[in-house]
Amino acid sequence: MWHGYLPDVRPGQIYGYRVYGPYAPEQGHRFNHHKLLMDPYAKALRGELHWRPEIFGYQLENEEEGDLSFDTRDSAPFVPKSQVTHDAFPWGDDRPPQHRWTDTILYELHVRGFTKRRVDIDEPLRGYCVGLHQEPVVEYLTDLGVTTLELLPMHAFLDEPHLAANGLTNYWGYNPINFFTPEPRYLASGEPDEFRAMVQALHRAGLEVVLDVVYNHTAEGNQRGPTLCYRGIDNASYYHLRPDNPRYYDNFSGCGNALKLSNPGVLQLVMDSLRYWVGQMRVDGFRFDLATSLARVDGGGVDMNAPFLETVRQDPLLSGVKLISEPWDIGPGGYRLGGFPGGWAEWNDRYRNCLRGFWRGDGGGVGEIATRLTGSSDLFGHHGRRPWASINFVTAHDGFSLRDLVSYNHKHNLANGEENRDGSDHNLSWNCGVEGETDDAQINELRWRQMRNLIGSLLLSQGTPMLLAGDELACTRQGNNNPYCQDNELNWIDWDQLDDERLALRDFVKWVIRVRMAHKGFRRRRFFTGEPRPDGDGKDIAWLKCEGKELTDVDWRDPERRSLGFLLCSETGGRDLTDDGKPEPDDAILVIANAQDEPINFQLPCEPGQAWRTLINTAEPQRRKRGSSVEVGEYVVRERTLAVLILEPLVPVKG
Repeated sequence: MWHGYLPDVRPGQIYGYRVYGPYAPEQGHRFNHHKLLMDPYAKALRGELHWRPEIFGYQLENEEEGDLSFDTRDSAPFVPKSQVTHDAFPWGDDRPPQHRWTDTILYELHVRGFTKRRVDIDEPLRGYCVGLHQEPVVEYLTDLGVTTLELLPMHAFLDEPHLAANGLTNYWGYNPINFFTPEPRYLASGEPDEFRAMVQALHRAGLEVVLDVVYNHTAEGNQRGPTLCYRGIDNASYYHLRPDNPRYYDNFSGCGNALKLSNPGVLQLVMDSLRYWVGQMRVDGFRFDLATSLARVDGGGVDMNAPFLETVRQDPLLSGVKLISEPWDIGPGGYRLGGFPGGWAEWNDRYRNCLRGFWRGDGGGVGEIATRLTGSSDLFGHHGRRPWASINFVTAHDGFSLRDLVSYNHKHNLANGEENRDGSDHNLSWNCGVEGETDDAQINELRWRQMRNLIGSLLLSQGTPMLLAGDELACTRQGNNNPYCQDNELNWIDWDQLDDERLALRDFVKWVIRVRMAHKGFRRRRFFTGEPRPDGDGKDIAWLKCEGKELTDVDWRDPERRSLGFLLCSETGGRDLTDDGKPEPDDAILVIANAQDEPINFQLPCEPGQAWRTLINTAEPQRRKRGSSVEVGEYVVRERTLAVLILEPLVPVKG
């Protein structure tokens, strides 16, 4: 620990570090005092990075020795500088909304892209933190019904050199250089207080703020990368190096290096950063990118009792906020879905793949879709974990948007400048018959229905749903499934061309969210058992086939079955109470999912004096029957349609 005290330094002071030590890459040491380094604890940065030979610790032009050579040129004119700040802010009566996990609806958005094209806010505010909390934007978010904004990376990050050379930028921000500084390009004022003001305003509207954080690697890259901060301070401590040759880095992230949180100093840096964002910036939680990498210990193995996970669990400040893992990295044994400790939620890519495949019409039976719709108990039903631990999603920043998922069979990423080699080839998408945009009315009708099927299923599944911002408006990225470098209209949400169909999809999403929030049966705190309930009034869930009877073992094993229904009730027994202490209404709800290419006639189960009312029908999105409009007997569910009905007393028709 090196420390000093400068009594005359005030907020606004610009500074940097020079660190002296051996330059011995073959031993893992890359000290070079000719390079000006950013303070890992800086709360603000000033200036831009210039991709010049001077910022590298070795002689970039020396092809023979490469990174074993030593460069003596001063990098100071070409790198960002650290700046002294203060943490005072008039928070007033700010209170975190603290939405329960069972009531949470995540909404993944990009601060810049969400407001860049909004004409109802002043142009100088668009694309910045200040733009995100303008009244029209906040009204849109609260009216939609989401509870929690999951913001793509806000930590200061850098553009990769190959992007800068091609006139592109790292739009998503998964290339961090500092874990305390808000990214300057999102601050219209240039001051960190702009971020605080955004959080304060969103809290006032009842919206939580969760940050997507990248602690698994830094923008310094591999051994051929620049010397900007951690590499020049203590390379061998900050990064996982290959035990057999510490000149090279273990690359569990796919981005050239991996931060070594098993080192106490690095762990302290990350924990101090997390505490800073909760304590000083008032965020409500974190989504950890490639979180498995944070659980890697010396030697590179994965340990679910690793120092980072144990420290977070015991921290009184962090254990009370939302913690979400992306439970994989690209290293050996890196896929750990369902393996994180209690208190964590996890991105569930098996849910995504299963739901896409089911509505695409893939065979294989209905066993897995039943498991995914009911909270993925096979993954999370252990060690006291609850259904909310499954972060369910169909789309995210990475991959096709919802509209593109039903419009393209193949990725179209040429704009990224990598000859369409980047991005996943395993999309489980279906273009409904034509690649890309079309004027065919029949195909377009099917596409809109498929979008409603996917997003309706998502919002009515057990677990915590996550929407991708813009999906409710059917925004397209023109088939680009990896637009990480596109800071333009391809990624910015299109608020300009809101035709009737796009507005109708938004209204459908709003309605399904209302249905989810109105019926506890969609927001259970416990997994279904399928066994008779203690009160003797049926099962907590019953799986039905078209005849209205329960599925048999033969039905479950049928690989061609692509439709099913389930009857569910909310939890009872005094566990779910209203504000006045009375038990919640014990609604019986029937969900029917038909992914076949032909309609089905579903026999509605009900007793005399009862009937069913349609809450949702994706083939007829405006169909919400009330009053005397009831369903008894057979209910026709069109091909590729999701329907939801609620059981009500039969009201005689007057006159």
